[in-house]
Formats: sequence, C-alpha cells, structure tokens
Amino acid sequence: MPLALTLVLWTTASVAAPYPNKPIRVYVPFPPGGGTDVIAREVTQAVATSTKWVFVIENKPGAGGNLGVDAAAKSAKDGYTLVLGQSSNLSINPWLYARMPYDPAKDLAPIGLVARAPLVLVTSADSKLKTIADAVAAAKAQPGALNYASAGNGTVAHLATELFQKAAGVKLQHVPYKGVGQALTDVVSGNVDLYMSTTPSLLGHIRQGKLRPLAVTSDKRLPELPNVPTLAESGFKGAESATWFGFLAPAGTPPEIVARLNSEFTKALQQPALVKKLGDEGVAVTVSTPDQFSQLIRQDLTRWGKVVKDAGIKID
Repeated sequence: MPLALTLVLWTTASVAAPYPNKPIRVYVPFPPGGGTDVIAREVTQAVATSTKWVFVIENKPGAGGNLGVDAAAKSAKDGYTLVLGQSSNLSINPWLYARMPYDPAKDLAPIGLVARAPLVLVTSADSKLKTIADAVAAAKAQPGALNYASAGNGTVAHLATELFQKAAGVKLQHVPYKGVGQALTDVVSGNVDLYMSTTPSLLGHIRQGKLRPLAVTSDKRLPELPNVPTLAESGFKGAESATWFGFLAPAGTPPEIVARLNSEFTKALQQPALVKKLGDEGVAVTVSTPDQFSQLIRQDLTRWGKVVKDAGIKID
C-alpha cells in the first residue's frame, strides 16, 4: 500500500476514533483524602462503572489549589484532562493572589457542577458556648477575645466567617492554619474557640461527640443535622454560603466533548447509590449545564471579590 494512502487511512481512523479512546486524567488540586478528592473519586468511579471509561486521578496540591487548576488549564484541549475545581480556586483566589497563573473565566471550559457542601460553625464539645446566641453574646461582651480557626487565609470558610461577623456585628480573632488537620485538632481540644468548615470535614467529629455544631450556612437546615439552626433563622441574614465543586476542561475543548462529559456526569449523579454516598458525607449532589456553571463562577467572582476587598485580605 502506498505510503500516502496509508497515512490518509491512519489519519482518518484517528479522527474517527470514538471519544474517549484512552484514560482521562483528572487533576484534584488538593491532597488525597480531603473532600475534593473524595468527590472526584466517587463521581468518576460512578461514571466509569456505567460507561467503562477509565479515569486516572492525579492529586496536585499547592497555592490554594492554583497549581492543579493551572495544570489543567494548560493541558491539551482534547477532553483527556479535567480538573475538579471549587469555589476557592475559581471564584476567590483571583482576588487573593497578586499573580494568578490562569483566568478562571477565560482559560477553562466548565463542564458541570457535581456537588455543594454548606459550612458548619462548630465549637468544642466541652465549650461553654452552647448556642450561636452564646457565641455572639460572648463576642460582643469582649470584642476580639473569641478566636476562630480556618484552614487558611482566603478559604471559603475564612470568608464565610467574615460574612458571619458582619451579619452579627461582632469581631473575632482569626487563627489561620495550613489545612484542616491541625485546625480540627485545636478546636476539638478547646485551644481555639470556633471553627467553620464544610460538612464533609466535620460530620464525623460531630457524630462522635467531639464537636458541638452551632449553626449551618445553608438556606435550610441540613438533613444530617436537623437540630442545628441556619445562620439566617438565628437572625444573621446575608451570611449564607457553601462550597461548590465542578468539573472543567481547558478552554477550547470541543463543545461536543464538553456536552458528552456533561451528559455522562449528569447521568452518574442521578444514581441513588451515589446520591446517598455523597449525602452521608454531608454533600448535596448538584447538576448543571456548562452555561449554568459558567454563570455561577462569574457570579461568585463578584460576590467573593467584595468580601475579600471589605476584609482587606491578600496573599502574596
């Protein structure tokens, strides 16, 4: 067979090959074992089970999630590299870091949301603060005396606590940590007064009786914590917030591939077993179109940008 004809046939076959015909790499921009990692693995496993697709999870933490998202943004635009982004690295980090390696609104192609996780304000089970009203009263009696932990400057939990302080008219002392682990240890032991984090990272400690939940940041009470009031019903409106998670590809990925991915993720997220599994972790399954996800990113960029500016938070 002439070489030219061989090349034409090979090229045609390559173009015609169905998507996907090789493993899909998924960057998780945080360490293994965290909430983002768990969601990425559970959702991709559900898709893999129903489609026989192969996903390879690659944890790439650093710079508040920027390293992993940037790696995905700069990958080939062929649908074989995705990232599970979230509120912090798509809508908050652009306001915190003086130099961002990517533009979340321009360098990424949203595929679809997969989950939301509201935040819970907790204290040690041995704390004298029994209710959210107790915490606010103590903070007003001695401004700055109560402190609160966060998993780091500029995290969703940090900014959500800033919103709570503004709504409640109180001033708390911020104690930032480098991750959830040590922050949880110090809150459980009572070394720190208050802590706000996502439901997946706190539910286990609450169920074990190590932490006392004071309020949730969702607009409705959580099925997993039916006796815990929302901040809004406690009288602190405007402090509603949640962390959301969604898959994205590099900008320029063919629309038909984005649509295919969205379709398969949406199907997987309708599986009762996956909904229950994520629900048990305190995560609410959430689906969207690519356009709806894109609009959410832009809306939250505006919302969190104001919070960051008002709080005067910067990371060099």
